[in-house]
Amino acid sequence: MNATEQEEKAYLEEIKEKLAFAVKRIDDAVKQFSNELRQKKEYIHEHQSGMDDADMVAAGQSINRMAFTGEAAVARKRKLIKLSQSPYFGRIDFTTPSQVTTPVYIGVHSFSDEQQRQNLIYDWRAPISSMFYDFELGEASYATPSGTIQGTIGLKRQYKIRDGRLEFMLENDVNIHDDVLQRELAKSSDDKMKNIVATIQRDQNAVIRNEDAIVMVIQGVAGSGKTSIALHRIAFLLYRYRETIAAKDILIISPNKVFADYISNVLPELGEEHIPEMGMEELAADLLDNRYTFQTFFDQVSALLEQHDPAFIERIRFKSSFEFLSKLNQYLIHIENNYFSLSELRVGRTVVSGVFLQQKFKAYHRVPLLQRFALVANDVRAYVRDAVGRKLTGQEKATIGEGIPRMFKFNNVLDFYRDFYRWLGKPELFKIDQRLKLEYADVFALIYLRIRLEGLTAYDQIKHLLVDEMQDYTPVQYAVLSRLFRCRKTILGDVSQTVNPYSASSAETIERVFPQADIVKLYRSYRSTLEITTFAQRITPNPDILPLERHGQPPVLTSCTSQAEELATIQQLVTAFASSGSHSLGIICKTLRQATQVYEALQGAGVHLLTADSTSFKEGVIVTTAHLAKGLEFDAVIVPFVSARNYKTEVDRSMLYVACTRAMHQLTLTYSGPVTAFLAS
Repeated sequence: MNATEQEEKAYLEEIKEKLAFAVKRIDDAVKQFSNELRQKKEYIHEHQSGMDDADMVAAGQSINRMAFTGEAAVARKRKLIKLSQSPYFGRIDFTTPSQVTTPVYIGVHSFSDEQQRQNLIYDWRAPISSMFYDFELGEASYATPSGTIQGTIGLKRQYKIRDGRLEFMLENDVNIHDDVLQRELAKSSDDKMKNIVATIQRDQNAVIRNEDAIVMVIQGVAGSGKTSIALHRIAFLLYRYRETIAAKDILIISPNKVFADYISNVLPELGEEHIPEMGMEELAADLLDNRYTFQTFFDQVSALLEQHDPAFIERIRFKSSFEFLSKLNQYLIHIENNYFSLSELRVGRTVVSGVFLQQKFKAYHRVPLLQRFALVANDVRAYVRDAVGRKLTGQEKATIGEGIPRMFKFNNVLDFYRDFYRWLGKPELFKIDQRLKLEYADVFALIYLRIRLEGLTAYDQIKHLLVDEMQDYTPVQYAVLSRLFRCRKTILGDVSQTVNPYSASSAETIERVFPQADIVKLYRSYRSTLEITTFAQRITPNPDILPLERHGQPPVLTSCTSQAEELATIQQLVTAFASSGSHSLGIICKTLRQATQVYEALQGAGVHLLTADSTSFKEGVIVTTAHLAKGLEFDAVIVPFVSARNYKTEVDRSMLYVACTRAMHQLTLTYSGPVTAFLAS
């Protein structure tokens, strides 16, 4: 029963041997498939002149079957090789009422000994594995298609296996607790988000395995692992409903390409294939058919950081409110009731009354407004055709097709949107230049009107939507997502980590758009040391945060006599980092201009500048902005230029909080001149 660590190490070697044997068997099978496939193709090539159509179809189907079997074998080999690196991370000993005790080893994939017909490793998402997360020692149960299996757990153990070597194992009298997570996250961060299957706690597991929620909203403090939890949830749902949902049926909306690349390895680590990802700007461009250029969210935040424009702030604040969405809905009712100037329509000698047109228009009230014209025109053509007793001429059809839309005040969504502000009595709130470039705050409002007026069904194939950084999206953006994606949704973020305080959404705001949402709040912070978390709390207090008791060096606030001395200090810190044994250093600035300045001063191997155009996350020293660093984590973080003249507005405060909470173990801030008031204490 592998009672000791030595026995566990011996058992691990045994499992690795069985995995290696299984890989060899697959290699042999693939070679056989390959040879048979080649022989089959050669046979067809030599005998095709004597084969009829039925023979050719049968031969083609045979080749396809063989190719499919070969591809499945290669995919299985990839899983086995991944298991060889880390076969399992957990174990429970489960005893049934008949006193049969089974050691259940749990990993990212299942693995069985086909000769002995014995399951050696259980997939972490399998029903029996749920006991590892749901129960402490003692009575336990799990659900199967034939009913609930009752029993007791006599042992719980956790392993850290890296590159096929057992680094440590831990006995757990109770469920997986913070000391395990502490050991996991106290180690250096990789360039990709860590696979933390082994450290999922029971409350997190309840979120991951929730099959009932139509909309799941996860509001978690900085470092609470919410993104990892959400991705594990997707992996679980893909496993649970594998007959009806595939990776291609899911869409992740992520804040930028860098973050999308950063998390891209998490789901494959859990045994799933790549899932499509998209940014909000890509979604917007698609929904506007690339008819308009527009300011991006990054551009909007950059503008707020570079200059304080009260009118610009007022436009953002209003368009990010729930009141704004309500006004748009009221305006849609207004145009429905007032913008159709109904008059009789003459088609040759036939007169179609305004009352008839109104009845037909109202009958299609469930159809988007601008789509009704064609439907009403069809009804009018039928009416006129019956009246004259013959087919209509091309001219008569054109008179009807062109006459009905002319009765409506506008036929263009942008004209409606501009008119909306006139109807509000606030035309100054809409700014658009001659090149039809929209402000970011207008983009999704225009899309919302387009959906309501024209109708859009571009994403009906999506079966689950995952939205990250929920705090950065407004009620009107959620209204668009609600109408565009009729599927289940997982939405996650942290209102304290907004990079634009004028447009932040909390879980409660989102709940107003999705009243059926299940809301989960995560208060336990795992990423940073207690000293870093306490320091960040002084910038943006959050009384709900529960930091893990993991201690490290206090954050260092370094005063310099000039900006040149600051840059020299940062250079020294980068040099020290190179020999520290840590893997990642983030230098996080307020603006891209400042980040570029630091990057140019540091120019050297292993130093990378992350911009809004970057598409990949690289190891080493990363120089970027707080906006782009959201969701990322680093062993050590340097925040330059934290002076009073640089960090002074509420947007600046948000940026400073985000920058500091990226640090796992070490945080250094530099400044010249008076320090910012946010750190003065």
